Amino acid sequence: MITRKISAVPPAVQNWRELYTYALLEKDKQEFPSRIDKAEKALIMRGRELFEVSDKIRADEEAQAVDEALYFLRALRTCLNLRTVEPKAA
Repeated sequence: MITRKISAVPPAVQNWRELYTYALLEKDKQEFPSRIDKAEKALIMRGRELFEVSDKIRADEEAQAVDEALYFLRALRTCLNLRTVEPKAA
C-alpha cells in the first residue's frame, strides 16, 4: 500500500476544515454555492486519502469528522435550495 505524505496533498485538501468553515460563514448569497462546492470537493478528496492511510486510528477519527462535515454541507445546501424555491400560486 502506498501512503502519501502531507506535503504531497493539494493545499485545498490540507485545508478542508478552513474551506468548510468559510462555507458555513459565507454571507454573500451569490458566493455561497461556490463555497459549498469547494468545501465538498476538498472533503471528498480528503476522505479518499484517509481510506489509504496506514494509521487507521487517527484516520478513522478524521474520517468521521469528514463524513459529518459532508452531511452538514449537504443538509445546508438542501435547506438553501428550499428557501429559494418560490411558492406556487393557489
